Amino acid sequence: MEMRPLSPRYSVSPQISAEDISAIAQAGISLVVCNRPDQEVPPSHQSKAIADAVRAAGMRFEFLPLTHQTMTPENVALQHELIEDAEGPVLAYCASGTRSSVVWALGEAKTRSPDEILADTAAAGYQLDGLRPTLEQLSRS
Repeated sequence: MEMRPLSPRYSVSPQISAEDISAIAQAGISLVVCNRPDQEVPPSHQSKAIADAVRAAGMRFEFLPLTHQTMTPENVALQHELIEDAEGPVLAYCASGTRSSVVWALGEAKTRSPDEILADTAAAGYQLDGLRPTLEQLSRS
């Protein structure tokens, strides 16, 4: 498991497993958000299995599966709200960390410049330059 910080309060990761939960808790994470739909993974890695392990370790867990079809303004706002309301650092994961990076970037667009957002995602290894027109449009709205 590799946590990649996009901000001091938000990191992303490729798919995690129950075996990763101890390290996630030791890293000080307060909330784990699963952005990966259950149908993409075997039962051992589906949201319920991960949620049980996360909660047993004393952290909060939220399931917000994202696809191209479900990356809606409502879900972007919900993810942003989850991050803002968390009691501490947040780890969001999906298959590679890209969806969790995209939803964060879209949620940041009203308060930060596209250059800042894309620099943060690039520093974490996610090249989201194709998102620039959308970020620019959101920053103007």
